[in-house]
Amino acid sequence: MTQRIVSLLLGSLLSAALAAQAQNQPLPGAAAPGAVAAAAGQRAADYIVAIVNSEPITNQQLRAEVDRVLRQMALAQQRAPDVRELATQVLERLINDRTQLHFAREAGIRVDEAAVDEAEQNVARQNQIDTVEMYRRLAADGFDRKQFRSQLRDQLTIVRVREREVLQKVKVSELEIDQYLREKQASQDVSSMEFNIAHILVGLPDDPNATQLAAAQAKAQRLLDRARAGDDFGTLARDNSDASDAAAGGRFGLRPADRYPTLFVNAARDLAVGALTSVRSGAGIHVLKVLEKRTVGMPPSSAEQTRASHILLRLSAQVSEAAARERLSAIKKRLEAGQADFATLARENSQDGSAAQGGDLGWAAPGMFVPEFEEVMGALAPGQISEPLVSRFGVHLITVTERRTVSLSQREMRDSVRAILREKKQEDAFQSWTQELRSRAYVEMRQPLG
Repeated sequence: MTQRIVSLLLGSLLSAALAAQAQNQPLPGAAAPGAVAAAAGQRAADYIVAIVNSEPITNQQLRAEVDRVLRQMALAQQRAPDVRELATQVLERLINDRTQLHFAREAGIRVDEAAVDEAEQNVARQNQIDTVEMYRRLAADGFDRKQFRSQLRDQLTIVRVREREVLQKVKVSELEIDQYLREKQASQDVSSMEFNIAHILVGLPDDPNATQLAAAQAKAQRLLDRARAGDDFGTLARDNSDASDAAAGGRFGLRPADRYPTLFVNAARDLAVGALTSVRSGAGIHVLKVLEKRTVGMPPSSAEQTRASHILLRLSAQVSEAAARERLSAIKKRLEAGQADFATLARENSQDGSAAQGGDLGWAAPGMFVPEFEEVMGALAPGQISEPLVSRFGVHLITVTERRTVSLSQREMRDSVRAILREKKQEDAFQSWTQELRSRAYVEMRQPLG
């Protein structure tokens, strides 16, 4: 069991509880509440499993945390680990949390009520519900408001002490960036590269005759010429490809070279990002476009950007999700019937700052929008209009105007390397700091779990 899984923050654990309650059904594969107690022989009385700086950690507290991690893993469809092994890891996290909270109190770090209020609202907003509904669901999962706010306060305190004592102190020098780039560039070979390739397959039978081969070659060449002339590759793939991934625009996604057919890698390794070529395989003729190419550990040298527009309706006591969906569906029908253009209807209806620009969101790189918005936007071809989409901000209608691949500047690439190095150094510094706090704290392990 990795430290990453057992160090799940309260917000993600809460999301599992909220989602399970919203579905009104048990989580598949989740341990029933008290799974750890069952493993421990169903002991009736609670007992202390550890003491940290005079503060006890009880078996009931440990059981509750383990059960919540198991619920989160089940929701994510992850295989449940051995309960005893998980309990050991969770107990270690609880001990580390206690030592950090003790340090925060000694350092005078406090979280006021306003910060807890804001965090409470953010959690509800991220789960697309109000706080009343949030606490109704949490109560069904064994949380009361006082307990939840106390845990929120503890998590905020831990975040603040980590930022002050670790994260803000980590610096990355220009020399470190230079050294990182030199090392990565010196080790460039195909086995250390990742590609994002899109393709259009012009299918051929197993043993094509000369006529069939000539027709396929001519069609592939026409598609290659259209793509080079500026036609959207994803649209060409959706309309013409014989491959099973045509609906996704023929994209394979960013993956290591060894997860691509060798003929694709050989064709793409010397191509620039955005370049096109064609190759023949046993399935037919593939028109290839290199969307992204990078050495593992290196930032990308280019990025695909999307220009999209949207109409946003915010939810309120007066406007329900169903009403917003119905209104946007009616707007979509008007657009598809050619009764109005998107920009006009966005100015008239959108409750967003982009309304004045006809809903135009400008050019956006991956990661700029919330995941649920970006997933739908990424699946749209230019000119296509989505179905109404619910996000934490409300209900959207999205259209994609165009896409482009842009080269990143040297400064942007160095900033990406700086972020990579900072994250690595912060992780190392945090581990060292956590171990130091643990060594200075009084920790007494009491009765083990079962």
